[in-house]
Amino acid sequence: MAADCGANCARWLLCLANFIFICVSTGVLIVGTWLAADKASFVNLTLNVTISKDSPVSPFVGENAEKILKEFVEPAVIEQAAYILIAAGAFILIISFLGYCGAIKESRVLLTAYGIFLIIIFALQIALILLCTLYKSQADHHSKGFLKSTLSKYYTTGDNKDAVTLSWDLIMAQMSCCGVDGYEDFRTARLFVEKSSEEGLGRQVPESCCILTGDPLLFKPADPSCIISPTQSNSYLSTGCYAKFSFMVTENLDLVIGVVVVVAATQLLAIIFSFCLCRAVGQERDYYYKY
Repeated sequence: MAADCGANCARWLLCLANFIFICVSTGVLIVGTWLAADKASFVNLTLNVTISKDSPVSPFVGENAEKILKEFVEPAVIEQAAYILIAAGAFILIISFLGYCGAIKESRVLLTAYGIFLIIIFALQIALILLCTLYKSQADHHSKGFLKSTLSKYYTTGDNKDAVTLSWDLIMAQMSCCGVDGYEDFRTARLFVEKSSEEGLGRQVPESCCILTGDPLLFKPADPSCIISPTQSNSYLSTGCYAKFSFMVTENLDLVIGVVVVVAATQLLAIIFSFCLCRAVGQERDYYYKY
């Protein structure tokens, strides 16, 4: 055991931090696996928890909670989300396991591997930030292209809404915006145009683009004619969600920078602690071998 006080502090801090990450990543891995294997039972349990009278979250969900949750599991996007959860959970679990076992067993091999992995992750994050800063216009273009593709390929209206449609509706209702750049994005949404034609109402925008009244989850326009004749006074037809999100980030830039600094500082401390502990273990073993 490393006798140095600083090394002992580093050791137990690494153990504690990585143990927490092991617990969290294990939970993410279990949820992802469960969702991929049997999403129906996961959704039923979620419904029982949220709708139950004894549930602590029941006051925050309305009568349409069951419908909303069920709509979230219709398309294949949920299965893709499950695989993303599995991959993220497994990745974090492996790295956290290296850090925890390396610290608790004082293994120089595991600590070195853990430190190298963190350095690679840290370097990739720095590279991503630099690329997004240097090529902001290209990044904005590709981001908008991806978001518009989700609208044009998957967004629909009517009773058979899927997870992509409902996600967009929730975003637009909560952020008070319409489409990626504005209401014209829905003219290229193939499924939306087809369903609107079948309705025969002359629909131009979904309800979530309108100024809503009551519970936002109900998507009830204050002006019923908004979906047919959207204007600046009854809708957010000219307010794109991408511009609105960019404005929100700019307005809260101090918070964003603070979060980035905290994450970077945490990773740097973990890297320093792992190599300091590794060095202390090596010096102690050299001392024992020598004397």
